[in-house]
Amino acid sequence: MVPLQLVGSLRKELADSLSTCRVLVVGAGGIGCELLKNVVLTGFKNIEVIDLDVIDVSNLNRQFLFQKKHVGKSKAQVAKESVLQFCPTANITAYHDSIMNPDYNVEFFRNFMLVMNALDNRAARNHVNRMCLAADIPLIESGTAGYLGQVTVIKKGLTECYECQPKPTQKTFPGCTIRNTPSEPIHCIVWAKYLFNQLFGEEDADQEVSPDTADPELSWNPADTEARATASDQDGDIKRVSTKDWARSTGYDPVKLFNKLFKDDIRYLLTMDKLWKKRKAPLPLDWLEVTGTGLKDQQVLGVAGYCQLFSRSVETLRSMLADKGDGAELVWDKDDPPAMDFVTAAANLRMYIFSMNMKSRFDIKSMAGNIIPAIATTNAVIAGLIVLEALKILSGDVEHCRTIFLNKQPNPRKKLLVPCALDPPSANCYVCASKPEVTVKLNVHKTLVLALQDKILKEKFGMVAPDVQIEDGKGTILISSEEGETEGMRQSQNIIRLSQRRSVEDCILHSTVMGLHLKYLYCSNNIMTFFRIVEMHVFCKTALVFCKTALVFCATRESCGRAKQTQTMMLPLPYFTVGMRF
Repeated sequence: MVPLQLVGSLRKELADSLSTCRVLVVGAGGIGCELLKNVVLTGFKNIEVIDLDVIDVSNLNRQFLFQKKHVGKSKAQVAKESVLQFCPTANITAYHDSIMNPDYNVEFFRNFMLVMNALDNRAARNHVNRMCLAADIPLIESGTAGYLGQVTVIKKGLTECYECQPKPTQKTFPGCTIRNTPSEPIHCIVWAKYLFNQLFGEEDADQEVSPDTADPELSWNPADTEARATASDQDGDIKRVSTKDWARSTGYDPVKLFNKLFKDDIRYLLTMDKLWKKRKAPLPLDWLEVTGTGLKDQQVLGVAGYCQLFSRSVETLRSMLADKGDGAELVWDKDDPPAMDFVTAAANLRMYIFSMNMKSRFDIKSMAGNIIPAIATTNAVIAGLIVLEALKILSGDVEHCRTIFLNKQPNPRKKLLVPCALDPPSANCYVCASKPEVTVKLNVHKTLVLALQDKILKEKFGMVAPDVQIEDGKGTILISSEEGETEGMRQSQNIIRLSQRRSVEDCILHSTVMGLHLKYLYCSNNIMTFFRIVEMHVFCKTALVFCKTALVFCATRESCGRAKQTQTMMLPLPYFTVGMRF
């Protein structure tokens, strides 16, 4: 009997595999810091890590590879330097960059035996999921939400991918999104709750509300980003004061608070011109202009109404704080009317500034009560589980991999960690199914080409750089990922007008085929999804109710028979081919 050879606690064959394989860690934040420490201590030698973010002072309470002297520096680079102190012989490459940069294509991913995700946003998770499927590389996906966590393994053809099942609404968000570039109402609600604590409650460096001058999107040069962050901490010879101290110095004057938060800070954001090249710029509000004339076409109370609510809530909260005595703090509670009024008013004003539809007090209350903080110990547990699943993959035991849930309370068997068998790919997934297909229902008379590109292909289906070609025998390009290739094509045209470029004979030839077919390609792997865009008006009266909705998505295979049964003439539309370059 041959004795079992061990290197540390690992079999020699596995230890040798760890020392030679290349792995990619995506993200160097909460989970990423713990994960990088774990992988080098386990014996991994060839590691590449990528993260776009820079270190903020609010990261220091849970991202233990960073110190105060590192504030403003690249997370990936500092994490590399810190981890090398654990294992100086490790070969670590750090990228201060976005994983969604086109440079990191399918060929880049094929360089690795394994990819480990430590991300905090869905768009990047979707992208890495698709790239690993295209490259046929195992992916270990992870995430945390307060005391809850999850780790799962994704392997092409064997398991569900990240997009097989619908995901709940995200409840944790990057600080630069909250402070600089909110794009959803929940971002403004989080900002308003942070503002409440900064003004009336316990101040937390994690909950800063002022513009973030160290936003990584402002600069792709780590040195520039570090300099900007350092400058923001020093501001020359001017002594910086906290938001609460400044508010106290004004006597919590509602007008001064309003103009600082919704005019001066917004004007400062506008000076960060790189943020607004591909976004609609925010609109500053001035107290006198808003309350003097009122702004029309606003939902719910309107801007003037929320200005008055902001003023009344600040005065009430100021009195409550004074009644508690010096050094007292208020605790935000969604069932406390003045606190809820403040968050409702502040959130809605910020929504207006960033061109979002404002929300009712009821909606904001339901959303504001479900925001989850980051917990350091949860990150540590999840990072450990990632490494355990990685060891199974590298041992060739993928079938023994599990989805593992970390719960807040023990289950009936008194277990906090609950392993579950991996599910097979979903037959209805438009990303990883063997013959994926999606039906998109919309009004082709009103939907613009720009909406097809931005709202459908990019926003709803997560394509980074879609290419759309009309299959008219001429190879007409409708949407291109190459700049300037579609300059002659007016993106303000609607889809049906573009379909009329085809000849009558073509329309007759394809009149038995319903809808607009889009083919979504994963490069040379030839994994494709067929998208059928259906003109809503061809259906019977029960289906016409959907016409009031701009876009309705379903993942079923719509047959032509349903349209043929109606008395309305079916509108023939062209074929389209869509691909995304990796």
